[in-house]
Amino acid sequence: MKDKETIIELKNISKSYDKETMVIDNLNLEIKKGEFVTLLGPSGCGKTTLLRMIGGFETLTSGEILLHGEDISKLPPNERPVNTVFQKYALFPSMNIYDNIAFGLKIKKLDKAVIDEKVKRALEIVDLEGFEKRGINTLSGGQQQRIAIARAIVNEPEILLLDEPLGALDYKMRKEMQLELKEMHKELGITFIFVTHDQEEALTMSDKVVVMADGKIQQVGTPEEVYDTPSNIFVADFIGESNIFNGVMTDSGKVRFCDTEFECVDFYPPGTKIEAMVRPENVHIVKPSKGMLTGIVSSSIFKGIYYEVLVMHGKNEFTAQSQKELLKGTEVGIAIEPDGIHVVPYNINKNHYTGVIDEEMRVRFVDFSMKLDLTKVFDGSYIKDGELYGNNGVALNAEGKKIDAYFDPGKADLSDVPDEGLVAGHIISIIYKGDHYSYIVRSKNDKDYYADDDWLWNIGDYVSVIIPEDSIEYKLL
Repeated sequence: MKDKETIIELKNISKSYDKETMVIDNLNLEIKKGEFVTLLGPSGCGKTTLLRMIGGFETLTSGEILLHGEDISKLPPNERPVNTVFQKYALFPSMNIYDNIAFGLKIKKLDKAVIDEKVKRALEIVDLEGFEKRGINTLSGGQQQRIAIARAIVNEPEILLLDEPLGALDYKMRKEMQLELKEMHKELGITFIFVTHDQEEALTMSDKVVVMADGKIQQVGTPEEVYDTPSNIFVADFIGESNIFNGVMTDSGKVRFCDTEFECVDFYPPGTKIEAMVRPENVHIVKPSKGMLTGIVSSSIFKGIYYEVLVMHGKNEFTAQSQKELLKGTEVGIAIEPDGIHVVPYNINKNHYTGVIDEEMRVRFVDFSMKLDLTKVFDGSYIKDGELYGNNGVALNAEGKKIDAYFDPGKADLSDVPDEGLVAGHIISIIYKGDHYSYIVRSKNDKDYYADDDWLWNIGDYVSVIIPEDSIEYKLL
């Protein structure tokens, strides 16, 4: 039986504008009645497209949008119990505030007394009583934003969609409107679906945060969950600040990174490769003799309520927060409590690619091909007169066999010479991991290649991925 609290369900949603451009990739999400849900992610991650599909302004390539269990994906926007507040408020400058708010009600041909009552109530909710006769051009940006919200809520929708409605406001006004929107949500009791790329905004306002990247959901949880226990390094890096390091589990509840063993609250089998995440507020600066490791302060920058301190431990950099300024060159100790370390297993699926052996005994992949010593793949095999034989002396027909090729991101390098590497593409992700940068390079065939590099490149740079052939491991599938 369907969960009665679920108001909207997205099932296997995909959206592509052509065969090569997948904007939303097989996405699934449930939203409960009365929740304040925020779709959070960087520009281009698909969050606005997803919101527009819920509102009926974009069609689905595949999947279903269920409202109370009924598919509404084919309904036009005006037949959905949904209203949208856009970043550009789309108010009518030729109409006064009353007429802007009442516009949808007049189209429905409601009685004037009913319209008057509904407009008055909407203005009370947005705290603009008595503004009915004012012109739109006399209002500040924050007031116009409230009128846009009043025009949406006056229709009493079940769901209110908000597409970065605070983006045009200055910092102080945006902070005030965050709190006002949260109060409006409590008063109205309807479902809010809010789009933003501002992490602080999402954490401040939401009951549930949906973190998106590259058309996929990375994590769904409360603000506390996505901040304290990110599901992967993208979430840890995107939301707030994080120190991220490669490491390994040494025992139950013990992890090693930066050449130091720490106690933690995550449990994986010894030997498991992991990525350790530590928020700056959990990096405690102590006397060198009291630290789990020591380092040298490289900078100390005042941030208003604390100093952001960078500490170098060998080649590894820690970001910490301190209530007092520390001079560059000062030796300090670093201590981290077990619950200040969050561990996730390293993604072992990175840089695995399937190829097929052709008639020339080359392995052809989507983006590249290479000559391969097939005796390393077929146990006991040997080559005689250019032919491949098994250990029984019988010729082997390797054509059409599938091969898995893998390379460690740490063995790769990046170059700005397109033909220098095995494959070329644009950088779509950068994450700093203590002593190096971790990159994702996407080829023209939409394949992702992971590479570590000491040098800082930029998102969008076109680079080639250089992989020494002796660093590539092969396995027969």
